[in-house]
Amino acid sequence: MKKILLCTDGSAYARVSYEYAAWLAQRIDVAIEVLYVTDRRGEQAAQNADFSGSIGINSYQQLLRELVEIEAARAKINHKRAKIILQEAEQFFGDRQINKVKLTHETGFLVDLIHEQEKDSDLIVLGKRGENASFATEHLGSNIERIVRSSHKPCLVTPREFKPIERILFAYDGGTSCQKALPYLTQSSLIGDLELHIITVDTGDTAKAREHLKSARQALERAAFNPICRLLQGNPETEIEQYITARNIDFLIMGAYGHSRIRQMIIGSTTTQMLRSSHIPVMLFR
Repeated sequence: MKKILLCTDGSAYARVSYEYAAWLAQRIDVAIEVLYVTDRRGEQAAQNADFSGSIGINSYQQLLRELVEIEAARAKINHKRAKIILQEAEQFFGDRQINKVKLTHETGFLVDLIHEQEKDSDLIVLGKRGENASFATEHLGSNIERIVRSSHKPCLVTPREFKPIERILFAYDGGTSCQKALPYLTQSSLIGDLELHIITVDTGDTAKAREHLKSARQALERAAFNPICRLLQGNPETEIEQYITARNIDFLIMGAYGHSRIRQMIIGSTTTQMLRSSHIPVMLFR
């Protein structure tokens, strides 16, 4: 891993994501690009509105001039806000002797820009919720699911509070997404001397679940790791949550959205449920 793309909006959740990005940078020695995107959709809506038929052409022109002035002032405020947020991020990492930091300010919509911004990055880091988190404690940030679904890079979704990491859990189901996580774990120094757990949840085919767990264990043992492996039975969301609590897990790695959207609409998504309920960082692979 050479570079992390850290998405920020200056919220409390974003500042916690700085802590986890710093932990990664100190452990793996990677560069960090801090990305702040000014959302201009509200401005575009104001510019596209047409009231000339209801208020008259002269009144409309006056209103349009006032709207332009308001948006010009708003643009200045947004630019200043972005500058302050990025400077605070730079100061945060500087205080921790992390100097390979790049600050980027873009204008648009984060989901639309992420493909271009992530090209030379190896991991995307973003807070679980954004600026309005206090108003909806169980609501995921509006961009997270869309970014995770569309990104070609692993995504680390960070929680409300930072917690030192000692134990990592890899929830392995044998799917394509999880198979992408295996070489990532075996080839990086992320795990190092941390305690590594691997679980596979048997949802009906015990032989297949055992084989999945065995293949993951063997891959990590070949890389000189000594994982703690467990085969569990039941509902994946429930079993993963209970295991995290019982073993005091600090960091979860799992595949993301391994089934079709139609299936997820009917029976739900393990990924979405884990993001909603988890109080630890979740690294997702697509």
